Amino acid sequence: MTRALRRFLQEPDAAAAPVPERCELCATPVPGEHPHLVEPAQRRLLCACTACGVLFSEPGLRYRRVPDRYLYDTGFVLSDTQWDELQVPVGMAFFLVNSIRRAVVACYPSPAGATESELSLAAWADGVGASALAGRMEPDVEALLVRRGDAGRGGGPAQALLVPVDACYRLVGLVRLHWKGFDGGAEAWAEIDAFFAELRERAVPC
Repeated sequence: MTRALRRFLQEPDAAAAPVPERCELCATPVPGEHPHLVEPAQRRLLCACTACGVLFSEPGLRYRRVPDRYLYDTGFVLSDTQWDELQVPVGMAFFLVNSIRRAVVACYPSPAGATESELSLAAWADGVGASALAGRMEPDVEALLVRRGDAGRGGGPAQALLVPVDACYRLVGLVRLHWKGFDGGAEAWAEIDAFFAELRERAVPC
């Protein structure tokens, strides 16, 4: 597990001294908020300093910088039948274009981590893939994060957001840290609700 992923899975310890993070390419110390890079061939997420982030901002290189773009599909609608055809057993999932496999990959958060789900082209095209955001995803580094309308305590309409892929791993970390029992528990859903509220606050409607 890379340091970029491990930081999302650790419970903060107020008594412990913070462990300084470093760029995984040049070992330069980095602040808490720093760029991330994706290595598509290995499907790795790496911490980076600003200089290394700029260096790998162009496509076609070994590493790709994760952008800082948040978009929200205001007209997104997803029926129960369309969701069921995705074969995702929970009410949240993220979808990304894998440039190595040349395919759309569906993943969902679980207490065991990010779990990959089988995804047929028809299920993608007729449901989540019909979102206004689906065709705007940058391969490997952005994802379409979808929350079913009844996923959580409050219900509400389904949501679709285009987000940096590292935001999806933040969600995976929240689920791993806080999920209790069969249905997650009140603490887990409060964290998930707050996470989606934060993303909505940052997202620009499209």
